[in-house]
Amino acid sequence: MNTPVYPPKPVPGDRVAVVSPSAGLPELFPRPYELGLERLRRDFGLEPVEYPTTRKMGATPQERADDLHAAFADPDIKAVIASIGGDDQITVLPHLDRELIRANPKPFFGYSDNTNLLAYLYNTGIVGYHGASVMCELGRPGAMNPLTAESLRAALFGSGPYELKPAERWGDVNGDWADPATFESEPEMRPGSGWTWVNADRVVEGRSWGGCLEIVAWLLMANREIAPDLGHYDGGVLLLETSEDMPSATEVFYVLRGMGERGLLNRFSALLMGRARTWSLEQPNSPEEAARYAAEQREAVLRAMRMYAPNTPIVFDVDFGHTDPQLVLPYGGVIRVDGPARRITVTY
Repeated sequence: MNTPVYPPKPVPGDRVAVVSPSAGLPELFPRPYELGLERLRRDFGLEPVEYPTTRKMGATPQERADDLHAAFADPDIKAVIASIGGDDQITVLPHLDRELIRANPKPFFGYSDNTNLLAYLYNTGIVGYHGASVMCELGRPGAMNPLTAESLRAALFGSGPYELKPAERWGDVNGDWADPATFESEPEMRPGSGWTWVNADRVVEGRSWGGCLEIVAWLLMANREIAPDLGHYDGGVLLLETSEDMPSATEVFYVLRGMGERGLLNRFSALLMGRARTWSLEQPNSPEEAARYAAEQREAVLRAMRMYAPNTPIVFDVDFGHTDPQLVLPYGGVIRVDGPARRITVTY
């Protein structure tokens, strides 16, 4: 195992790779993808570089690994950004050349199925960044969320501490990308309710690990990119959030129970639980259904933590993962959780 280090940051004018290590959805939905590329150029001053599978659905795991190798090995590429997630990136991991990537460390931005690559980079000794896909956050209809844009800018170009702030307004209801009318206005937002703190009686600081809960479960099942000595995670900050698949509260509890039985949950000094995604095109919950889903998920998390790590500080509804706005979090980087002051500070 390697203690992750921060790779060098890009500066405006640099070339950055845009890759699809999971699904080549830019082929099916070019509108949000092209909008994301435009904002990378115009708002962040970066020049995106595409690869053979970036806009290709059905690319093989080896083809997607080849694109990642090309992106990391090219000295002119200063960062790597995922177009979007998917559901089979775990099949790409065996094709990756760890020594090539270790020799060419670069900031990687992605979340959801990209939890696979973030965990891989963590074990390779490279800090990654959980968040900011091209199609979702950069390609958001109407405009980027200002809180997302501020966080991404700090993570892309900055270093040192960055204090996270609860969103004053948030949303998780999205239009259909296949409908041009979706891009005529910004998504619906609702008033924020702040973060909820549990066991907020201390200040802790540690390197982050975790990601999308469903992907973490797959990694655990495959025993892939999990430290053989779980003591490696001692004192870290656990990041967990759920996707638009909206796993039931029972499923969430089962995953956390499995982590607890494996001896993982009590290793971490704090848990940051992302705001639950409560709506999707396939399951358009009413506001009442959405609130019930979020409450049931919170209780499932609390139930598991009471069983395996009852004294661990927990912060619920942190704005990262499958929510809008989305704060970019360092993966493998340092996060400070100050319970008495109700503050979270990340180091980019």
